[in-house]
Amino acid sequence: MRIILFNKPYDVLSQFTDGQGRRTLAHYIPVKDVYAAGRLDRDSEGLMVFTDDGALQSRITHPDNKMSKTYWVQVEGIPDEAALAALREGVELKDGMTLPARVTRIAEPYLLWPRTPPIRERRHIPTCWLEMTISEGRNRQVRRMTAAVGHPTLRLIRYRIGSWTLDGLAPGEWRDA
Repeated sequence: MRIILFNKPYDVLSQFTDGQGRRTLAHYIPVKDVYAAGRLDRDSEGLMVFTDDGALQSRITHPDNKMSKTYWVQVEGIPDEAALAALREGVELKDGMTLPARVTRIAEPYLLWPRTPPIRERRHIPTCWLEMTISEGRNRQVRRMTAAVGHPTLRLIRYRIGSWTLDGLAPGEWRDA
């Protein structure tokens, strides 16, 4: 069984092919017969896990398994305790109530790299970093959750999936786990 950890850069598609000439996983991972266990949106960054083991891929991605994933989330504004409590309790989205999230305000992440292009910043609106851990994987879930409590996501980095982390991986780098 092979497991590969990859730090997906911003503006890279979570697929190996694209008919429109955009950057894909194939630009970074020259390994055949491994498949992504989950996706990250083009505008999100961070940890992706690849494997050649279908059972492991299913354990990571299937909602019934509720494998936790931790994200570093830069949001617009400074969430107050009510907003954080709402995220911790679960928020109502168009596709239903989310499961509770573990959420804390954090300092800028210790291994943060510059993003190209940088996020949009407004001079009179501060930003804040959150560490959010969720155990479901709905489409754009973290972004929709922070927006639901009035703090749009500006930058989203997945730091951890299960016991695997980004530690030691620069954007665009991969290694065997």
